[in-house]
Amino acid sequence: MLTFILKGMGMSAGLIMAIGSQNAHVLRMGLRRQHVGLTVMICIACEIVLILAGVAGIGGMINSQPFLLALARWGGAAFLVWYGVRSLRAAFRQQSLVTATGDISLTAGKAALAVLGATLLNPHTYLDTVVLLGAIGGQQPGDGKYWFALGAVLNATLWFAALGFGARLLAPLFARPLAWQVMDTLIGVIMLLLAANLALA
Repeated sequence: MLTFILKGMGMSAGLIMAIGSQNAHVLRMGLRRQHVGLTVMICIACEIVLILAGVAGIGGMINSQPFLLALARWGGAAFLVWYGVRSLRAAFRQQSLVTATGDISLTAGKAALAVLGATLLNPHTYLDTVVLLGAIGGQQPGDGKYWFALGAVLNATLWFAALGFGARLLAPLFARPLAWQVMDTLIGVIMLLLAANLALA
């Protein structure tokens, strides 16, 4: 049991800790101290649903359909290019360089829609959770696939909670506009590199 849980946590950690649109959004909300709990809970809920769906067999089904894999691949690349370009543009717009206390407040509904968009509109999310984690988890013998899924979910829970609520420790650094500019630039470059890697894979 413990072996499967640790395997699930390790696989999930290798995928989830890379900077992506979802992580960037959670970090940004944590820095701004806006609806952090809501954002983290939605991310965790999405991970639970997608990982369980993948382990239940949807990942294997998608993996066996070249058309669906190609759709997820190119859709993911297109999304990452759009997100990367948006981040690079934000880095050079003065109005985007706001401090944690100076940003315009979002309603809970808008915050929920924003995190759902960053999570579910990115096909790369499905490649990581449903296809990859699902395919590996589904191959575990007996009840091992369920313990694997539990490990992946535990890792996602710990990661998003640490990212969202731990971001406030960086607030003094991001009180300076230059820090926001650097972060947006790095995120933009990483998104474009991920898009290229996905397209050329």
